[in-house]
Amino acid sequence: MNLTENHMADLQKLYNAVLNGDHKASVAVTQEALAAGADPMELITHYMIPAMDEVGRLFECEEYFVPELLLSGRAMKGSLELLRPLLAARGDVPAGRVVIGTVKGDLHDIGKNLVASMLEGGGFEVLDLGADVPPRKFIEAIRARNANIVCLSALLTVTMPAMRATVDALKHAGVREQVKIMVGGAPVTKQFADEIGADGYSANASAAVNLARTLIGAGKSPSYDLT
Repeated sequence: MNLTENHMADLQKLYNAVLNGDHKASVAVTQEALAAGADPMELITHYMIPAMDEVGRLFECEEYFVPELLLSGRAMKGSLELLRPLLAARGDVPAGRVVIGTVKGDLHDIGKNLVASMLEGGGFEVLDLGADVPPRKFIEAIRARNANIVCLSALLTVTMPAMRATVDALKHAGVREQVKIMVGGAPVTKQFADEIGADGYSANASAAVNLARTLIGAGKSPSYDLT
């Protein structure tokens, strides 16, 4: 539906709520908009995704830091929880389906959580497997969700080999060609990403969204480095 200027002004509150990390306001404005007949996808594409893109820009400029990213991601998720059932009911397709997790042996998840939130904010459907995830769980999730992106995180140098093992397991399971593999974490480098056969490497959560969009829009391609 075409929104009136008043409705558009009200929906600017949704943009501001996500940008400012105001979970309560984000949910309230979304509920009001839906009650007024707003299109769920319009809320996402015109207000929520642009807000998260701005959050990413502010993070890159070092005006926002990890706490702000977490709050904005939480606000975005609150609204998405209201919108997802409506989108699924009418068959709308997300930008991509992502399976994300910290690899086996590594219990760190703050960076992974940030990436998951930013990807959701970018319009992706995200299944977060948590930390200490063995290769078989990634494989099961890819098959169950028909995922087209897998994100592997590691914060410890000693768990980086688990990334290679996971990539190899995806190959042996026959699902490697179905997905683009993104890797990241403090000790991970573009060189390592290339060595293990990943499709891309990102140094932070904000850049991960751009990388995912690039990979979804790309065919079989060399590794991208968006740092």
